[in-house]
Amino acid sequence: MTTLPELSGKVALITGASRGIGYGIAEALVARGDRVCITGRNEDALKEAVEALGADRVIGVAGKAHDLAHQATVVERTMEAFGRVDYLVNNAGTNPVFGPMADLDLDVARKVFETNVISALGFAQLTWKAWQSENGGAIVNIASVAGISPSPFIGAYGMSKAAMINLTVQLAHEFAPKVRVNAIAPAVVKTKFAQALYEGREAEAAASYPLGRLGVPSDIGGAAAFLTSSQSDWITGQTLVVDGGIFLNAGVG
Repeated sequence: MTTLPELSGKVALITGASRGIGYGIAEALVARGDRVCITGRNEDALKEAVEALGADRVIGVAGKAHDLAHQATVVERTMEAFGRVDYLVNNAGTNPVFGPMADLDLDVARKVFETNVISALGFAQLTWKAWQSENGGAIVNIASVAGISPSPFIGAYGMSKAAMINLTVQLAHEFAPKVRVNAIAPAVVKTKFAQALYEGREAEAAASYPLGRLGVPSDIGGAAAFLTSSQSDWITGQTLVVDGGIFLNAGVG
C-alpha cells in the first residue's frame, strides 16, 4: 500500500481537474499533503478521479465552470468539507473552434471567454470572499503560450489566454498583500484537450522543442505546486512559461 504524506493543513480548489493538466496539478498537491476539491463537467470522470487521488483527501463537484450557481456550490462545498480554501487553481477551459479569425463565429468567441476568463474571475471573487481576504493564500491561473504569441487557427483560445494573463496581474495588484496571484503558460501538453495538435504526428511536433518532447501534466503540476508553496512567497503577478524551450526557436539564425 502507498503511504500517504502527512496532511499539510492546506486546501486547494482546482477547476477542470477530472483529467489532463488539472488532474496532474491535483496529483502534485495531494502528494505533498494538501486536501483538494476538484471540478469537472463529467460526473463519472470526476468520481473516477476522486477515487484515484484518494477519497479521504479529495472531493469532487460536477458542473460547468461558467455557471454561477456551480461556482457558488463548489466554494460552499469546499468550505463545508475542509473549512478553508488556501489555493485556487483556475484550469477549466474550452477551445471549441479551429480556424482563421476572419471566419470566427462571435457567439463561439463569447463562449470561449465565458468559460476561460469570466469563470476564473468568478471563482477568484468567491474564494477571496470565503477565505482568502482574511487568511491569505494563492491563486494560479492556467494560461497558455497561445496568449503570449500568435497561434494560428486557435485565435479565440489565444485571445482568452491573453486576457487570463492580464486578469492575473489585475488580481495580483488588488489582492496583495494577502493573496499572491500568478499564471502558468504551457506549450503543448499531452492531454485529450490538446490531442488535435499532435495526434498522429507526435514525433514531428516534439522535434521542434529544444527539450525534445511535448509536455505532460506532471510538468504543470510541479509548476503549480511551486507557485502555491512558501518557496514562491515573494512572487506575484508573474506568468511562468513552461514550454520545453519552444520560445527559444524565435531567435535569429
